[in-house]
Amino acid sequence: MAELLNKGAPEPVETKDVREALKAKEVKENANAERAQSGEKTKADTERYPLSKAAAPKEPSLVVFNNDGGAVASHKPVKKQIQFADEKQEFSRFPTKTGRRSLSRSISQSSTDSYSSAASYTDSSDDETSPRDKQQTNSKNSSDFCVKNIKQAEFGRREIEIAEQEMSALVALRKRAQGEKPLAGAKIVGCTHITAQTAVLIETLGALGAQCRWAACNIYSTQNEVAAALAEAGFAVFAWKGESEDDFWWCIDCCVNMNGWQPNMILDDGGDLTHWVYKKYPNVFKKIRGIVEESVTGVHRLYQLSKAGKLCVPAMNVNDSVTKQKFDNLYCCRESILDGLKRTTDVMFGGKQVVVCGYGEVGKGCCAALKALGAIVYVTEIDPICALQACMDGFRVMKLNEVVRQGDLIITCTGNKNVVTREQLDRMKNGCIVCNMGHSNTEIDVASLRTPELTWERVRSQVDHVIWPDGKRVVLLAEGRLLNLSCSTVPTFVLSITATTQALALIELYNAPEGRYKQDVYLLPKKMDEYVASLHLPTFDAHLTELTDDQAKYLGLNKNGPFKPNYYRY
Repeated sequence: MAELLNKGAPEPVETKDVREALKAKEVKENANAERAQSGEKTKADTERYPLSKAAAPKEPSLVVFNNDGGAVASHKPVKKQIQFADEKQEFSRFPTKTGRRSLSRSISQSSTDSYSSAASYTDSSDDETSPRDKQQTNSKNSSDFCVKNIKQAEFGRREIEIAEQEMSALVALRKRAQGEKPLAGAKIVGCTHITAQTAVLIETLGALGAQCRWAACNIYSTQNEVAAALAEAGFAVFAWKGESEDDFWWCIDCCVNMNGWQPNMILDDGGDLTHWVYKKYPNVFKKIRGIVEESVTGVHRLYQLSKAGKLCVPAMNVNDSVTKQKFDNLYCCRESILDGLKRTTDVMFGGKQVVVCGYGEVGKGCCAALKALGAIVYVTEIDPICALQACMDGFRVMKLNEVVRQGDLIITCTGNKNVVTREQLDRMKNGCIVCNMGHSNTEIDVASLRTPELTWERVRSQVDHVIWPDGKRVVLLAEGRLLNLSCSTVPTFVLSITATTQALALIELYNAPEGRYKQDVYLLPKKMDEYVASLHLPTFDAHLTELTDDQAKYLGLNKNGPFKPNYYRY
C-alpha cells in the first residue's frame, strides 16, 4: 500500500499510451536486430520445422513486468521452449500406427499402476524372457520355484504385510493354532489365484505345519511381486502373469511331479489341478486325504466325478458354504465388478444398457452395483427361481438374443460354456464391452473371434478391440477370463473370509478320523461356517446376543450353536 501511495496519482492516459508505444517500438527493433544476427539459425529452424507458407512463424513473446508495473516483451528465454514444443508437435504430427498403440498402452499402464498393486511390477516389466528360461535362486540358494523376477520379492513382501492388516481373522487363526500345528505332516499342492491375500493363506498353512507347492489357476491374475516374495520365503511357487496355456499346465505339473515329494492334500480353484492329477498321476490319489474346492466350476466337476463313481477321495465344497457364497460371491463381486470395468475402460455407467447373464450370487452382486450407478440392467437366466428373484429386485429378465443389439455392456457370470456365441457377437453394436465374471474362459466364445477376417488390436493391458470388416469394434476384456482378478484386485477383507474357510476345511479333512468322510462331496459343517463368521465380527466391534437357557431350550438349540439347520437358506 505504501508503494502505491508513493507513486502518486496515475499518469494521464495519453502519456502512458505514448510511453508504451515507444517501448513496443524499441522491443521490435531489438528483435529485428537479433533475427538479423542469427539469420542462418532461423532459416535452419524453419526448414527443420516446416509450417504453412501462408503464415510465417511468429515467435511468441514471454511477458514480464518491469518496475513501473508495465508489461514488456522478452524473447531470449523463449527460443529453447519453442524448439522443445515444436519437437513434440513434430512427433505427434506424424505418429506411426505402432507409435499410437505403444503410447496408448503406456498411458493405460501408468494409470492402472497408480491404482493397482497387481499392475505395478507386472505391467511395467520390459523383460520378455520367459521365466522358464531363467536361472534364479533366492537368498537361501534354493531354485525350487519359477517366477517372473525374484528381485521383486521385497516389494511383494510389503504387499503381503498390507493384506495382513485387513485379514485379521486369518492371522488370528494362525496365532491360535500355530502351537498345535494341526497341519503337521500335510503336503498341500495348491492351484489358486496368487495374490497378496492368497499369500497370507499360504503362509498361514506353512505356520500350521504344512509343506506347500503352488501354481496359479488363472494366467492373468498372478501378482508377480507376491509370487517372488513367496519364493523368497521358501515356498515352491510356479506362476507369473501372462502365462501361455503350455506354461499354465507346466507350472501345475512342476507342483505335482516332484522327486521325493508327494502331496496328500489338494486345494483347488476351478478344478484344473484335480483334473491334471486325475489325468496324469492317478496313483497320487492313493495318498490324498482330501480335496478342497472353492469355485462353482470346480465343484461342478467334482459332482460330475462323484456321480460317475470316479471320485476316489473325500472333497469339501467350500464354494457353497455360506461364508464363501454370500461374502465372496455376492459382496466381493458387487464391488470388484465396478473396479475392473473402470480401470480398463473408464466407462460411465449411468444410462448404459447392461446385460448380466446369470442371477446367482455373482450376478446378484454385479446387478446391484450397476443399478446403483444408474445403469439399465437386463438379466438372462435359465432357472425360474433366480429369474423370479431378478424380477422382484426390479430387473427385466430377457433372452440374450432379444437385447444383444442394444446392449452397451455384456457380462457373463454363469459358470457355463458358450453363453455368448459368435452369432451374438456379430450382432452387437459398435463399442459394446464384453467381459466375464465367471471362473473359466468358456462363457464367451473367444476362439470364434480368432479368424482372418477379424482384426485384434491391443489398446491397453487386458483390453482388446476386435474389429469387424465393416469397422465395428467390440471391446473384449481379459480375453474372456475372470475380469476382477485379471484387471483389478478384490477387497482383501472378503478374501480373508474365504481363506479362513479354506484353511479350516483343510484342517478338518486332514485330521478327520478314518471313515468320517467317504468318497463324496461334502459341505463345510455349519459350526465351522459360524466360527469363520465369528472370527471376523471383532473388525466391526460387533457384539452377539447370547441365548438364555430357557430360549435355547425353547428353540431346541445348543447355546453355542450351530444356530441354523443345514437346509436353512440365508
